[in-house]
Amino acid sequence: MVSRLRRASVTGTTARFGIGAGLALALGFAALILVYRFLPPISTLILARWLEGETVERHYVPLERISGFLRAAVIVSEDARFCEHAGVDWSALREVLDRAGADGPRRGASTIPMQTAKNLFLWPSRSYVRKVIEIPLALLIDLEWPKRRILEVYLNLAEWGKGVFGAEAAARHYFHKSAERLDAREAALLATTLPNPSHRNPARPSRRHAGLAARIMARALTAGPLVECVE
Repeated sequence: MVSRLRRASVTGTTARFGIGAGLALALGFAALILVYRFLPPISTLILARWLEGETVERHYVPLERISGFLRAAVIVSEDARFCEHAGVDWSALREVLDRAGADGPRRGASTIPMQTAKNLFLWPSRSYVRKVIEIPLALLIDLEWPKRRILEVYLNLAEWGKGVFGAEAAARHYFHKSAERLDAREAALLATTLPNPSHRNPARPSRRHAGLAARIMARALTAGPLVECVE
């Protein structure tokens, strides 16, 4: 009887501690999301690179200094319903989860707010645990930030090659120009690098990469309503 009471007490204490820790973590995320609406953020991956002593190329710039071609190409390529949804594309997520394997859902389930949440707070590897945390963070980000701010932060945190973070660093690294001077083809090559930046080089694209970029460029040039929330 005494041992059962002790076990119940330990279980209750552990549960209260877990709930308290979860609430503290949620409040911490909420506070950072509010702060990052106004201040340039840093990603967990950049922090990891710094801790490992690796070189990081990063130049944070406002959305106005990023080519409209790149904004359109990234939205068309990564999240065509970005201007419509509230952080999560539920129909696309259900479809991808239905096809997911044991390692979790593929990149196709992620909207730009979800990828922004991952870059800001989480880890890069795919898993159901990460996705469960990522979804409420994406909803909160979309609630607290304007669409232009979400896209600005995403474009400044995305990795475009080992140690190359953000559109400005990528434009300088691959094309030796600022992000605001990127043309339609260069923007499409950068946008289509995002799903696999360790194996795609926008300055020297493979035939397959170049073909994909050409299709994205054509769609981006006629994107219209798909990008009007960030114009």
